[in-house]
Amino acid sequence: MPFDVAAVLAALPSREIHWHSSLASTMHDAAKLASAGAPPGTVVGADEQTSGMGRFGRRWHSEADAGLYFSVILRPLENRPHVGNLPHITLALGLAAREAIVDSTGVVCDLRWPNDLLISGRKCAGILTLLENRAVIAGIGINVNQSEFPTDIVEIATSLRLAAGRPHSREQLLIRLLTAIDEWCRLDSPSILRVFAESSSYVRGRRVVVETGEDELLAGTTAGLTPDGYLIVRDDRGKEHTIIAGGVRPA
Repeated sequence: MPFDVAAVLAALPSREIHWHSSLASTMHDAAKLASAGAPPGTVVGADEQTSGMGRFGRRWHSEADAGLYFSVILRPLENRPHVGNLPHITLALGLAAREAIVDSTGVVCDLRWPNDLLISGRKCAGILTLLENRAVIAGIGINVNQSEFPTDIVEIATSLRLAAGRPHSREQLLIRLLTAIDEWCRLDSPSILRVFAESSSYVRGRRVVVETGEDELLAGTTAGLTPDGYLIVRDDRGKEHTIIAGGVRPA
C-alpha cells in the first residue's frame, strides 16, 4: 500500500516532508536540499529506492511499499553543539530507531555498532550518515512489512513483520521515529554513549570479526567505546584497536 504522507503531516504539521513513489536514493535528494538551505528536520522519503545506499557502497534492498526508506537533514553544529561529532549522532540515531520500533511494534532490537539494528542476529534496519557542508544527512532504512527477501540476503535479513507475525503501520513508525530523533539528538554525548553501551550486546565482551579494509579482517573481543564513540576491539594478543569505520560481525 502506498505511503500515506498526509497522515504523517497531520501528526507533524510543522515538518517539511518530500515524499516520492520512487527514488534512486533518498540521501542524494536530501543532500541537494541541505545544500540549498533546507531547515533541520526536513525529510526525503520514498516508497521505493532503486539504488538505496548501504555501508561500503553496498546496495540497500528497498522493496516497494514494504519498508521505511527516508533521509532526514540534521544541523547539530548549529543548535546542538554539545553533540560532539558524527559518531555520537550515528549512535543517537540508532537509539532513536530502537525506541521507535519497540514503541510502535513491540519488537526489541539489538544495536550493532555503529549503525545496524538486529532481531535475533538478523538485520532489520540500517543507518548511514554523511556530512553535507555543515549538515548531517541521516539515511535510514527499516524492513517493516517484508515477508521474504532475495536469496543473497535471506540468511542475514529480517523484518518487523516477520518478527512480530503481523504487519505494521509505516506511517506511525515514521511519526514516532522523527520525534525520537529530535529527543535523542538533544542529549549530551556522555549520555548517548552510556545508553548505547547499555543497549547493545556488541559494545563489550563480544567476539567479533571486523572488516577494516579491503580483504583485511581483525578478530578480537569488543572492549567498550572511546569518548568519541568509536569501538574498541582487543585482539588475541591483548592489543587494543580503535575501530573508526568497519563492518562488525560476530566471530
